[in-house]
Amino acid sequence: QVQLVESGGGLVQAGGSLRLSCAASGRPFSSYRMGWFRQAPGKEREFVAAITWSTGFQYYADPVKGRFTISRDMAKNTGNLQMNSLKPEDTAVYYCAAKRAASDPNYANWGQGTQVTVSS
Repeated sequence: QVQLVESGGGLVQAGGSLRLSCAASGRPFSSYRMGWFRQAPGKEREFVAAITWSTGFQYYADPVKGRFTISRDMAKNTGNLQMNSLKPEDTAVYYCAAKRAASDPNYANWGQGTQVTVSS
């Protein structure tokens, strides 16, 4: 089982930036993929971005392409989500998740979530 702990949420004005981090522990993480999801009030949880730990290959949802960047620090077993040019519609609880890249169809490990609020 992998444990995930997010940090870095907060309140920012539209156009500003935030950096979220997700620290992974509990198992060797080299075979995993780390993803970020978000859930706004009254909406379903949606995919934001993901990174395959071994290769660094990145995936992005269309609404965040060009504004968000996912990265990983392999030495610290920490993933990061740099969010620039934030918009009020980015307001949500952001969750870090992990799955074994080659074998798991769904994300089975989830963090507790961190609130991101973008004011207009």
